[in-house]
This record gives sequence, C-alpha cells and structure tokens, in this order.
Amino acid sequence: MADRVLVTGGAGFVGSHLCRRLLREGREVVCLDDLSTGSEANIAGLRKEPKFTFVKGDVVEGVDLEVGQIYNLACPASPPAYQADPIRTFRTSVWGAFNMLELAARKGATILQASTSEVYGDPLVHPQTEAYWGNVNPIGLRSCYDEGKRGAETLCFDHWRAHSTKIKVIRIFNTYGPSMDPEDGRVVSNFIVQALKGRPLTIYGDGSQTRSFCYVDDLVEGMTKMMNSEEGIRGPINLGNPREFTIVELAEKVRDLTSSDSEIVFRPLPSDDPKLRKPDISLAVRHLGWEPKVELEEGLLSTIAYFRAIHRDGSHFTGGTI
Repeated sequence: MADRVLVTGGAGFVGSHLCRRLLREGREVVCLDDLSTGSEANIAGLRKEPKFTFVKGDVVEGVDLEVGQIYNLACPASPPAYQADPIRTFRTSVWGAFNMLELAARKGATILQASTSEVYGDPLVHPQTEAYWGNVNPIGLRSCYDEGKRGAETLCFDHWRAHSTKIKVIRIFNTYGPSMDPEDGRVVSNFIVQALKGRPLTIYGDGSQTRSFCYVDDLVEGMTKMMNSEEGIRGPINLGNPREFTIVELAEKVRDLTSSDSEIVFRPLPSDDPKLRKPDISLAVRHLGWEPKVELEEGLLSTIAYFRAIHRDGSHFTGGTI
C-alpha cells in the first residue's frame, strides 16, 4: 500500500491543501478528521475523487489502516482553538502522535509529524535554527500546544530509536492562504476579515513583534519533499518563509490590498506571545532543495480573493470583530 497515504487533520486548512496535492500526484488519500476544527467544506470538492476517502475519527482513539505514508497534522493550531480545550489539545498532540507512530511501526510506513515554530517559544535566538532548544513557558495558556508539540517530537525520536520507525519531523512557521477559517484568530485571517468588514484592524501589543508568513502552497511543497526525502533525513527541519515583517507592516499591507479605510487599533499583548519569529531554513535548502517562492503580496491577494468570495456567499463568515 505504498501509494496509499493517510492525512490526519486532512479537513483542516493545511491538511485539505495537502490532500489536493497528493491526489494530483495520483496518490490514494485517506483523510482522517474529527471535524472539531476541520471543515467538511474544505474537502467537499474531493469527495467525488475515486482515490479519496474520508474517515471521521480521532487520532486519540487510534485507527488501523493499510497505508505506506502518514502525515500527522491532527491538532488545533490557532490559539483560540487550542486554548478552548487545552487538555484535549495536549492529548491530541501527544497521545495522537503516539497512536500514529504505533500505526507507522506496524505497517512499516513513513510518518511525517507536523510540529510547529511554537516549540521555540518566545525565542532568545534569532532567527531560529533547529539546534535551538527554545524558551517555552511549560505552565502558561499556550503550553497545551507548545509543550504538546514538543512532546510529540520527543515521542517521534524515541520511537525511532526504540523501534526504527521511519520518522520525519517538520516545524511549521506561520502559514496562510485560501481555506483559512475566518474566525480562527490567526493574524492574517483576522486582518483580512476586519478589513473587508470595514472594522478596525486589531493589533495586540505595539505591533513591533515580527512574523514570517509562508504561503500554503509553498509549505505543502516542502512537506512532500520532506516525506519523500532520503530515510536518513529525519529532522527536525524548519519550513517557513525567512522574510520577516512586523505586525504593523502586515496590517498596513492588508489594508492597502483590500482598499480598506479601517483604522488600526492596539490592544494588550496576550501572555507568552512571541516577540520574534523567523526561521533559519538552511537545512531545508540543503537537504530538500526547498525554499518558498510566493511573495507576501501575491499570497495575500489570493487569500483576500478567497475571503471576498465567501463574504459574498455568506458561508461561515458571520462572526463579529475577531
């Protein structure tokens, strides 16, 4: 079953883009999602594909499928979503990863674990390299996600050492693009929704904090390259765009591209929110031949077009100021 691929969290933002990419490559795709944060709308167009199967299920409960590759993306990824039920978030990150590692070991499959730049916490090293161990608060409001993903990485490498499980670990930096949830609380979707509604663009903190924004197509390209890399390349490897922007710069760019006259307002910075975020992607360039290609303005225009379309349609675009 080498051509059969399991994508957990496949109805989510990144997962649905990955499913489409794999189907275009002629792969047989099984999408596993409990739809707690994923959406059936994201995969509605895939249902008619003969090589696509949707399974409603939870990685915490486990699953037994004949597959050759596993992309483990299952976990809420935006702060409002993962903080809504922090215990479930932590269990999904750690126990879900354990179950998928056990499945990979039983089937002889390769598993790619989607980790996150949040394992670096509020970094004291800039840009962040994979060798940096991070500066993470283990008991804060974000810890369920940050420490959950760190624990999942630990499990991956222990499973490899104990059972020779074929693992690949990536650390995903801020990603955006079409199919983002308008109400997921991420900064790109926040700003676009607010701008299209003519509401103030809300910046938390003074806006000098930085992020590096990677378009989803670039990320998916990196994920597939990592999955199909030589077996000795296990990671972790950063996948993100090394071009850095302040949050104020992003707000102004979104306002310009949407032709919005929304004002920019400032609110207190949430606890443990990182001040700096920029990946060092030297390992991805060297080992995968990968680097992002889509410039921020190009990616934002595509994302804004998507949000305009669902705004006109009225589907899942009903929330207030985010």
